[in-house]
Amino acid sequence: MNQSRIAKTLARTAVVSWRDQPTQYDIEALRANLERVALVIRVRWAIVAALTVFSVVAALVYGSSVAFDQLVQNMTIPAIALLFVLMYNSFYQATLHKVGNVAFLNQAQLIFDIIVASVLVYYSGGVYSWFSSMYLLFILEGAFILPKRHHVWFLVLASALFYGFVLAAEFWGWIPHVDMPFVENGLYNNPTFVWVRYLWKVTLYGGAGTIGILMMQRVHARERELRESSFVDEITGLYNRQYFHRVLNSEVDRAQRDQGTLGLILVDIYQFSEFNRIFGLEIGDEILAAIATEVKDVLREGHVDEGYEVNVACRVGGEELGIIVPEAFRYDPESDPAQKHVSALAEEIRQRVEDFRLRGLGVTLSIGVAVAPDNGDNAVRLLDAADRALYAASMAGGNRVVAAWELDANDLEGRE
Repeated sequence: MNQSRIAKTLARTAVVSWRDQPTQYDIEALRANLERVALVIRVRWAIVAALTVFSVVAALVYGSSVAFDQLVQNMTIPAIALLFVLMYNSFYQATLHKVGNVAFLNQAQLIFDIIVASVLVYYSGGVYSWFSSMYLLFILEGAFILPKRHHVWFLVLASALFYGFVLAAEFWGWIPHVDMPFVENGLYNNPTFVWVRYLWKVTLYGGAGTIGILMMQRVHARERELRESSFVDEITGLYNRQYFHRVLNSEVDRAQRDQGTLGLILVDIYQFSEFNRIFGLEIGDEILAAIATEVKDVLREGHVDEGYEVNVACRVGGEELGIIVPEAFRYDPESDPAQKHVSALAEEIRQRVEDFRLRGLGVTLSIGVAVAPDNGDNAVRLLDAADRALYAASMAGGNRVVAAWELDANDLEGRE
């Protein structure tokens, strides 16, 4: 393996979107990773708030029964660790959109939290420390946030190893034991007590990981069920890909039975991946939603029949829309009314979006159109014809409508 290939392999591992020209898949993966990183940050703020309240209350309670110098000794390092967590969590939040592309950032953050928890465990009594319960929080947090099961088991292993290291280091005298009030401090070097305590904690960590994974498997399965049962795309408000294929097959069959026509329009935002890379995913989503609104307005104007919309607009890909244009009239091969109607509709959509601006930003569309039965007598052939036309529009520089019936044999062969 040469150095270039090794560098690319490391890049794929290190970052979510490693390509110079990221695909929509890369963008969706980046968006999901950003959401997970942001969730880790929010959860950590909640944990920090809880620890702060606990520390203040515990200091007040201990202050009435423990000498002041011992209280300061026991509270100083945990307070510094808490301040350190505040600092690096603030850093993560301030640089979220810059570091969110790092694929293993969530795991790194959680490992960092486990290290801080281990420091707190040591300075709060080691084998007696109540802070050993914090490992459970991080494992459950990982189960809810991290995308894969083996990531959660890695957290379980890391928690067991770091906690075990603290106990072993105290037991073997590698580090001095920190005495705590209200406990029998000599037990830290009792092998039976230390070993049983450690096994119990590891059992809890493994149980937390198992429960978290099983719960999230059910949650993810339910989410998939809901996505599959829902026909509306969340960002655009248009119908989704599943609904598109269902309606397309149904309308093609109906057009064949009635010897009618069916128009299909495929819309792609020209160089939208580059737009997202420059201006950010949030702006990209706003643009996508605004374009969907423009498309719905065009389809609604003069194309509503008896209270429901005849034309069906769907989001069929990351930045790709599909519009199904059924016709009530019978097919007339001499006048080609369907071809004229679909082309005019597509051109109106193109012009609307070309003139549209959001926050001073605009995009253009590549549009391919096809009509059944001329360009395809079933859903697969019709979709392929529209896709060929869309490809031709994109290759010609975008911001245009290309009809499948206008492509010659060379265009079709080039698409192959």
